[in-house]
Amino acid sequence: IIPIREKRTTLNGIEKMRKLAWTAWALAMLAVAPDLSARESSRAKEVPVRNVIYMIGDGMGLTHVSMMMLEEGYRPTSFDRSQNVALITTYSANNRVTDSAAAGTALASGRKTNNGMLGMTPDGETFESMMEKAMDEGWKAGLVVTVYLQHATPAAFYAHVPSRNDLDEISEQFVESGVDVAFGGGRKFLAADRGDGKTLIDELKAKDYRVVYDLQEADAVDRGRIVGLFSEEYMPTVLNGRDENYLCDATKKALEILTNNAGRKGGFLLMVEGSQIDSEAHANNAQGILAETRDFDRAVGAAMDYADAHPGTLVVVTADHETSGLSITSNETDFTLSDSGVGYHFGTTGHSGTMVPVYLYGTGAERINGVMDNTELSKKIQSLMGLE
Repeated sequence: IIPIREKRTTLNGIEKMRKLAWTAWALAMLAVAPDLSARESSRAKEVPVRNVIYMIGDGMGLTHVSMMMLEEGYRPTSFDRSQNVALITTYSANNRVTDSAAAGTALASGRKTNNGMLGMTPDGETFESMMEKAMDEGWKAGLVVTVYLQHATPAAFYAHVPSRNDLDEISEQFVESGVDVAFGGGRKFLAADRGDGKTLIDELKAKDYRVVYDLQEADAVDRGRIVGLFSEEYMPTVLNGRDENYLCDATKKALEILTNNAGRKGGFLLMVEGSQIDSEAHANNAQGILAETRDFDRAVGAAMDYADAHPGTLVVVTADHETSGLSITSNETDFTLSDSGVGYHFGTTGHSGTMVPVYLYGTGAERINGVMDNTELSKKIQSLMGLE
């Protein structure tokens, strides 16, 4: 039994300990408070994402980018300017190795589908792409590619068909899509007489589109609706005569028009595809891959420059899948040599199931991180756009 006097002393000691503990906690909170305040202030100052430039190197794996860096003597490339990087898986709903239609759908919509399908589930349920959602919210939209505008990747942003080969239906849906700017090939799919003496090009003109057949014709256009049809089907590759600055110049022109169309309060989504990295990779043509990746790199640089000049712009650079199973190896196994040379080796003339990189720049770049599925990447972009 503790005497009453001793009990009071013990209680007084406990009370003192409690007071000391509360004092220490209060001081700790005061020390943390400025930091919390700074964080809240920083969040309040975060610039919202108003423009998205979504750049897809068709078939571009990490080794394709590595080859360009190596061949350029490791000089700075646009990819090196990235402020954040991530990795994505690319499998489709029915295949561990995707095609461009299923991968394009995943990147455009955040939904899986079977190879060959665009903008719908394997069961045939259609859903909106981020471009369609954005236009519903008043955003402006554009497409810049080096293939035909009805090809799988661009079509994934506006079309809903069970087969990517249904080019007539895709062409009809392109005309109805409402995009502000579209530069690429595919003239023959829009110029065919439908039996009533009219063509889909006539319909575009009736919808107040300016239709041009050379990028230079677009020089005088700085706003409004425009469709550039620069080839009958595919545009030539760089090695076969396409201007090596085409993709960069077309991206700049699209950005100019979309900026003027969007005005001060609006925003835009521009999808730019380095389409024929894939074509040259299917052909196992190392020099062709290099030329197309360099062209894409210049376009990426133009997009990043735009983001620097226009706060609120997010640039996302990725691929739909890897093509060719490219590897880069030493020509010698003696690594004491100063330089053994390198060899480019192809594992396939088709696609592979490897993950592909994501390069991020501009507003919101720090908010997309880690290893994720291609559908997750799409959802994260849509969230930053306020669409989900």
